[in-house]
Amino acid sequence: MKVRVLYHDHCFDGAASAAFFTRFYRDTVRRDCEFLYTGMAHKASQLFEDSLFDGDENAIVDFKYSPHPRLSWWFDHHQSAFLTPEDAEHFRRDSSGRKLYDPSFRSCTGFIATVARERWHYDPQDLAELVTWADIVDGAQYASAREAVELGAPAMKLTLVIEGTKGSDAVQTILRAMTHESLAAIIEKPQVQEWYRPLHERHLRSIGIIRNRAVSDGGVVFFDLVEDGLDGYNKFIPYDLFPDSLYTVSVSVSTFRTKVSVGSNPWAPRALKHNLATICEHYGGGGHSKVGAISFETHQIEQARQAAREITALLKT
Repeated sequence: MKVRVLYHDHCFDGAASAAFFTRFYRDTVRRDCEFLYTGMAHKASQLFEDSLFDGDENAIVDFKYSPHPRLSWWFDHHQSAFLTPEDAEHFRRDSSGRKLYDPSFRSCTGFIATVARERWHYDPQDLAELVTWADIVDGAQYASAREAVELGAPAMKLTLVIEGTKGSDAVQTILRAMTHESLAAIIEKPQVQEWYRPLHERHLRSIGIIRNRAVSDGGVVFFDLVEDGLDGYNKFIPYDLFPDSLYTVSVSVSTFRTKVSVGSNPWAPRALKHNLATICEHYGGGGHSKVGAISFETHQIEQARQAAREITALLKT
């Protein structure tokens, strides 16, 4: 028996969602099965190839919906959960009771845990820490931007590794450990420490790069990281550097996409007026009301920069 789990890659909540679903399935559905994982990334031309659904059961957690006939389980909490209106209609017609969606939850892990408790009376106490931290990390529930940047807690250190490593091997090593080990025990593993140390040094360097690149105007912090080769960064750095800001817009490039990231300050000094997922959807992206992103092809740097300029101007109003 093989269970394939597609999860949002390089995301703490994505990994935690896959870990919680794994425990839930093993403990309530079937124990004698092999779990295989596929990390999913948002791309400019998002597709769900048939080859992704090669399990006897197939699940998607913390990622967009697919109408594929071999999809058995789906959990998501993003506003932008459907690639097309037809996909949304397909979901609405589903009667399996195993494809579930609620964008009101801070984290997909918290959503799965709530559904598992209320529908299946499943509540593993040893995973309570994982659920709590998924809510904190994905919902930006830190006490301050400085706390989020200093990475004091094990979960925050693991987030750095999950978001910063290349490929999916490290994420899946941590994911598998999350099913039965504490976050403090996982971060202390020698292999995880080998991944963490250089990423922490890179994190410290990125603070200086963003400080030099960022321009704050009208409550919006903008920076372009294309020339720096920095394809990821701690999203709270701008709010630590510019505590009076309301929003952040940035452009970065990786091996598979050029990305416009749009975020809002969780500690904003004034009320936030914009739904960032809705803004990003206009450019083919999406996300949550308070954080979103748009994926372009790797060669579409100028198109990404233009979108970033337009969004920056909009957020200033």
